Amino acid sequence: MHPGAAHRPGVEIVDFVNDFYAPSRRFRRFTAVGVTSLHSKRPNHMQNKVVVITGASKGIGAELARQLAAQGARLVLAARNTAELEAVAADCRNLGANVITVKADVALERDCQAIMSGAALAFEGIDVLVNNAGATMWARFEDIDDMSILERIMQVNYMGAVYCTRHALPYLRQSRGVLCGISSLTGKTGVPTRTGYAASKHAMAGFFDSLRIELDGSGVAVTMIYPGFVSTGIRENASGPDGKPIQVSPVKEGEVMGVAQCARIIVKAIETRKREVVMTARGKMGLWLKLIAPSLVDQIAKRAIEKGR
Repeated sequence: MHPGAAHRPGVEIVDFVNDFYAPSRRFRRFTAVGVTSLHSKRPNHMQNKVVVITGASKGIGAELARQLAAQGARLVLAARNTAELEAVAADCRNLGANVITVKADVALERDCQAIMSGAALAFEGIDVLVNNAGATMWARFEDIDDMSILERIMQVNYMGAVYCTRHALPYLRQSRGVLCGISSLTGKTGVPTRTGYAASKHAMAGFFDSLRIELDGSGVAVTMIYPGFVSTGIRENASGPDGKPIQVSPVKEGEVMGVAQCARIIVKAIETRKREVVMTARGKMGLWLKLIAPSLVDQIAKRAIEKGR
């Protein structure tokens, strides 16, 4: 028990849940080896599939591209940073993949349309769309100087996914493909310092859950992914209170899920057309606890942000 815990009801449970479910280095190494071994034995469902990935220049998107390239997928990679995007594309080509790149800002509908048109022109269709592009923040709401930060986050995270889905859906219907949204645990519960980000991810979840029902019987699967903290190396780009990148990651990158493990889980979910994946044990427990003790989940979220894991 932490000092002063006797005066803070529920803190022992919060500490237990956070500490018990925080992934250790040993666990991550074991899991990475185990997943890779299992993955090599599974049938290759992604061979020659046309996969569109937004936000593919870094982080989860870039790692997804590399792993899918190794499986023989045909890739359409989209992002704003041309140099970083081409570097990822080069990695994928070295793995034997057929790749095209599209410079695009998903906040603009015309760019989203160009991504899907490019995919159709190059590969005559789309089998999988991964809505991965995102913007984030790390600031308390009352400290934000410029509300346009929240507008940009909503435009990228929510409307970007909506735009891309709109223009990909005719092709996905033809291929009876997979529509995948990369959300976050903040799309399931509120998190301090992430108000605008959480709002955008909640909107994304509501949109895709509703669209899944509309698409029932169409052959199109809708897969939602809810990662926790992932060591992507891009969190320093999060917007601070002044709208500028915070430049230093507030998360203990060495103590959270690795990006390779995260991407493997996503690939498997796409292959098996899963409805949704909540990645961490802490996240799964949080969903259950939220039904019976929502204030406790608030405290867990608060402590997670404070600890950076």
